[in-house]
Amino acid sequence: MVRGKVQMKRIENATSRQVTFSKRRNGILKKAYELSVLCDAEVALIIFSQKGRLYEFSSSSMQNIIERYLEHAKEDRNITTGAEEQQHLKHEAAFISKKIELLENAQRKILGHNLGTSSLEELQEIDSNLEKSLKNIRERKDQLYKEEYEKLQLKEKLLLEENAVLCEKSGLEHRQAQGKHKEIGTGSRSTLSTEVVTDLFIGPPITRNGP
Repeated sequence: MVRGKVQMKRIENATSRQVTFSKRRNGILKKAYELSVLCDAEVALIIFSQKGRLYEFSSSSMQNIIERYLEHAKEDRNITTGAEEQQHLKHEAAFISKKIELLENAQRKILGHNLGTSSLEELQEIDSNLEKSLKNIRERKDQLYKEEYEKLQLKEKLLLEENAVLCEKSGLEHRQAQGKHKEIGTGSRSTLSTEVVTDLFIGPPITRNGP
């Protein structure tokens, strides 16, 4: 009797699903054992049931086989990653090289070289870009002039204030000096007015008679 072909999809009936799991599990465990014996291969098999129950088979130490697998998987990932990164760098280098070439060509055209191959649209675009550049340059120049003018105005203001302070200080010192000269002159006149004039006479004193 020929067994019918089983359709590869999830078995909806829970009982049938459990029976099929048990049969297939035992079959695959048997095949793993046969492979390890017949071919002298290291085989490790891990199965978790739907309910989380663990079934395993290993031809030697399960831990050693898992560690060996992880080691090889890491090497494969490094090789793959290195190749992918190298390929990515090649693409990036080619893209940057192409971009540099385009920029150099555009720069030469802006400077007025190699315009023979330029179309009317390209020439109009270059002209428009030059106008924008000149406008930005003029605006920046005007801004710098304005900033410099404001700095000079501030400097002039500070110098005027400093000059006013110096003038005020100089005038105060001049007035103080004049006051000191006046005090010295007044003192001299007072000294002269308090001097007593005395004359020396020899002989009898002169008697004054009344009228």
